[in-house]
Amino acid sequence: MNQPLAYVNPQAKVANNVVIEPFVCIDKNVIIEEGTWVGSNVTILEGARIGKNCRIFPGAVISAIPQDLKFAGEDTIVKIGNNVTIREFVTINRGTKASYETVIGDNTLLMAYSHVAHDCIIGKNVVMANGATLGGHIVIEDWAILGGLVAVHQFCRIGGHSIIAGGSLVNKDVPPYSKAARMPISYVGINSIGLRRRGFSSEVINQIQDIYRIIYLKGYNVSQAVEIIEAKVEATQERDEILAFIASSSRGIMKSYSKIPKK
Repeated sequence: MNQPLAYVNPQAKVANNVVIEPFVCIDKNVIIEEGTWVGSNVTILEGARIGKNCRIFPGAVISAIPQDLKFAGEDTIVKIGNNVTIREFVTINRGTKASYETVIGDNTLLMAYSHVAHDCIIGKNVVMANGATLGGHIVIEDWAILGGLVAVHQFCRIGGHSIIAGGSLVNKDVPPYSKAARMPISYVGINSIGLRRRGFSSEVINQIQDIYRIIYLKGYNVSQAVEIIEAKVEATQERDEILAFIASSSRGIMKSYSKIPKK
């Protein structure tokens, strides 16, 4: 840890085996746990809480104050889990008084130039590809993947195990297990390849596909589709997760690209 060309504030709490490369700046009120590597020219500002065995690549800026004109200097944090990889020039802002924290879960990969705004909650095993950008107050559930240059509108929610095509503009909620693409953002199928890789059975994948056929391909509106799913589709963890996601969606879920007229 003893790197003479780095600055570590005496009030920062940095584990003994953390590796800090030259020209790093670590502010007061920072905690970095065991096994983490901090690359050169990284800036870690007040309020960062960084877990074990993380890798932070050169040029990243963690826990800068929110880019929110309502921010009034309140005491907030960025909470980063274990085994998180933060690539070059990633920016992560700390929270505001709305939730007081920005959270990034274990095993998440944030590729180069991606941005996580204030009060975002990112689950475990999430991937944000190069240049992906989140507005404030976004929730991304476990195992979701955002392609390069994806831009997500504030207050949107991205369901678990979903995947969003590169370059997409996301202004609606993206339900779990789905694939999203096109303009405007639309349902284009389920993330079957990702589900198989994570050990989902063919039976479960087929049920998920059947659920989304009812929601998106049969011409029903969302309320009608939900009623049919509740009445006719066997209750499973995945079914109930999809229904709960729809019920709690504040922005509404993305639409289908299909031109099938509604019944």
